[in-house]
Amino acid sequence: MPPATLPVPGLGTYSDENREQWVENVRTALDVGYRHVDTAQGYDNEQYVGEGIATSSVDRDAVFLASKVDPENLAREDLIESTTASLDRLETDYLDLLYVHWPTHTYDAEETLAALEQLHDEGTIKNIGLSNFTPELLEEAREILDVPITAHQVECHPLLQQDRLREDAREHDHWLVAYSPLAQGEVFEDPTIQRIAEKHGVTPAAISLAWLDAKENVVPIPKASSREHLAANLEAVELSLDDEDIAAIDAIDREHRVIDPGFAPWNQ
Repeated sequence: MPPATLPVPGLGTYSDENREQWVENVRTALDVGYRHVDTAQGYDNEQYVGEGIATSSVDRDAVFLASKVDPENLAREDLIESTTASLDRLETDYLDLLYVHWPTHTYDAEETLAALEQLHDEGTIKNIGLSNFTPELLEEAREILDVPITAHQVECHPLLQQDRLREDAREHDHWLVAYSPLAQGEVFEDPTIQRIAEKHGVTPAAISLAWLDAKENVVPIPKASSREHLAANLEAVELSLDDEDIAAIDAIDREHRVIDPGFAPWNQ
């Protein structure tokens, strides 16, 4: 089993507008049953996520809280200093999981990973994560790290199934954390997803999340704000798809990214 258990599903919190909404969104998510909250320095909302947790009725220790270090902060001292600033914004003295957000810009495998190990050894972070790595960069990180990788976060959904990275997660026993698990709504238009949703009497969103949850070592982190959608995403991971459903979704032959900045490592 991976080094830590990640509650399913997690709550994705990226938004490029109205970041203050995450105070209430996080409180609502915790109230309906979420226990895994994901943010990042680059989302510019850590203070609101932290306030949402701090003002909820759920104890901090019951929440699995993850954040990510911005690519500009991956030099050793910058990583440590920026993590301290993240903790202040999040109103906590530790993170359950800290990711390298993108292995670009100031990323240096030896220096960056040594800083993460230092934070882990000090107890500032409970688990080490990586995000948006290629299989080759994951292997390099494993060769450097003495601490096991708990999670690798990437875009993953029925239109971008990430077979190699899911196999890597199974083989090396870490979580693949699936961001944009609904492809920003594009899965709703896929005829296979629509047909299976109609069969089960649920939404295409529910089918996509249930498919991800059925995969070994995968944790989806959909973004939602309304109580209705938050509750629906929790219910979706309880939905059981049959072998025929899963095989039909597995057969969707697309490689469609909704997040693909020019600096992504697979573009280099």
